Amino acid sequence: MGSRTASVRCVPAAPCWVSLMARDLDAAQAFYGQLLGWEFEPGPDRFGPYVHAVVEGEAVAGLGVSGSGWMMPVAWTGYFGTESADTAADAVRERGGTLAVGPLSFDAGRVAFAADPAGAVFGLWEGPPGPARRLALPGSPVWIELRTPDPFAAALFYGEVFRWDDRDPAHFEVRYEHERVVLRVEGRSVAALRAEKATGPVGTPPHWEVSFSVADADAAAKLAERLGGGLLGPVFDTPYGRVARLTDPEGGRFAVISPPA
Repeated sequence: MGSRTASVRCVPAAPCWVSLMARDLDAAQAFYGQLLGWEFEPGPDRFGPYVHAVVEGEAVAGLGVSGSGWMMPVAWTGYFGTESADTAADAVRERGGTLAVGPLSFDAGRVAFAADPAGAVFGLWEGPPGPARRLALPGSPVWIELRTPDPFAAALFYGEVFRWDDRDPAHFEVRYEHERVVLRVEGRSVAALRAEKATGPVGTPPHWEVSFSVADADAAAKLAERLGGGLLGPVFDTPYGRVARLTDPEGGRFAVISPPA
């Protein structure tokens, strides 16, 4: 995950990083750079071309090339911090999930890709522990949400893999609100698991959706379409802000969210 990523100190069991596997890295940089105001810096190339998206000097995401070592589809992946990628990987397998890649030593930590029993892909990142990361920057990832047919079964899986119930409730809380199972760290909602049935001709499989902060979700949705992306339904309000669910020109799904009015 590179020198900048290695400096990110993650809270175990909480989201700590996001990355995109694209087919055309230059095209992805052009799209997301204009949409989210990102600049780019070279990242580690052990597994193929990889760059860091940077906002005001802060690395907020990584972009790599699908198929260059990882054999991943075009998609955003959210990573959860863990004290031990090997222990977490064992827990994934023991609880019916699938380990796709790793754990592997990567820069200053260890990384793995896994899928939960319903097929939603996520990452494991073992790195230096530290306080919760609060990125209040436009273009930074501020929320990830699992969309799956059975969020309660999923919550049991992730809760056991990351030992959510064993964490200090003063700093780490899992609760049900707004029809979601919500993960809160240091008093801030950072992730949720919600029910969503498969849609479309072949169905949209369960997946973690990454949301990036923008000043105006409606304006960002229009800009995404002008840049060759797509809009997955109308922009809508949620208790967490106004959301536009989008696709990039290669079909990678993500969302943008602006503060509540």
